[in-house]
Amino acid sequence: MKPTLYFSPGACSLAPHIVLEEIGLPFQLSHTSTSDGSTRAAKFLRLNPKGRVPVLVIGGSVITEAPAILLHLATANNDRGLIAATPEGLVRTVEWFNWLSGTVHAVAIRQVWRPESFTDVPAQHEDIVAKGKKNLAAAFSHIEQRFGDAAWAVADRYSIVDPYLLVFYRWGNRIGFDMRGQCPSWTRHALRVMDRPATMRALATENISVWQ
Repeated sequence: MKPTLYFSPGACSLAPHIVLEEIGLPFQLSHTSTSDGSTRAAKFLRLNPKGRVPVLVIGGSVITEAPAILLHLATANNDRGLIAATPEGLVRTVEWFNWLSGTVHAVAIRQVWRPESFTDVPAQHEDIVAKGKKNLAAAFSHIEQRFGDAAWAVADRYSIVDPYLLVFYRWGNRIGFDMRGQCPSWTRHALRVMDRPATMRALATENISVWQ
């Protein structure tokens, strides 16, 4: 049976979708979104009780969390060269993943888009969103400084970290940051990722743009 990726257009599931396209093996997609309630359906919750995408069902295993899925795809298809071959490169990959998923996504992005996750008092939502945007500005500045003149996030080659960073770049645009003006190095990186045929196919399938 083909691997199945449960995804929502533009969510962090976009990164494993791109990597599946990069690998080039047959797979199938299952549209599962909070907007239509399908992440709360009993059938999906049996796969992932956390009620979130992405979920990858592959070879009888169910894998959740974007970094875990990306690491599985890269290591199970090592011949595609999507993960650094050195201990230093692997450490840097995990370093990126921990910070992006555990701090930038789970805290700052969630503060902006899900302030109700942080308080039961609606009157506090505006302040939480404002604080989230400040946290994101600091995180985006850090990413911009990390890139500098580097072409890719880890070492000198494209890896599973790069499409994951594209997700956050796209979210910055959607939230209203001037990504081109404030993050020129990161923008050049995003354009390199978008120029890859696998990224083009994934964006077209999800019917989304990085710019909105």
